[in-house]
Amino acid sequence: VAIAIQADTSRPDEVEKMFQRADREFGSLVALVNNAGVAGRRSPLQDIDLDDLRRVMEVNVIGYFLCAREAVRRMAVAGGGVIVNISSQAGQYGGHHMVHYAASKAAINVFTLGLAREVAASGIRVNAVSPGVIGTHQHDLSDPGVREQICADIPLARIGTAEEVAEAVLWLLSE
Repeated sequence: VAIAIQADTSRPDEVEKMFQRADREFGSLVALVNNAGVAGRRSPLQDIDLDDLRRVMEVNVIGYFLCAREAVRRMAVAGGGVIVNISSQAGQYGGHHMVHYAASKAAINVFTLGLAREVAASGIRVNAVSPGVIGTHQHDLSDPGVREQICADIPLARIGTAEEVAEAVLWLLSE
């Protein structure tokens, strides 16, 4: 059973309402997948728009913190749970004309490690999945020549799929 709850995860009030609704609908929380994210506009650092930079950090970093905070509050009382953060290889290798996005994902990598250590004694597991290039609507819009160049740098010579990421997440959510 699933329900859709619209929320801006960078806003504490909306995150709290989202979790309260989930509490009413499902009872105790056993898992959280932090997957909300924005890439922002591609641009070199010297041209990054401050509003765009703020939005990337608010959604990709603050939103993950707020959702994890609400989940940990519930899971610690319930005796455990699982949190999976969706990161990106950009957080490890940087991103061409996307340093703000890459920095936000690097923050999630460190957040995942720190939170895992912090909540392990409460029976909460925390992991991250850091995909490379995944075939999404965003990449569907890119120039075919750019896609070919990207594929040439990938050992399997293809872009990953959302289903492959989902399988990794499901495995991490399992016992």
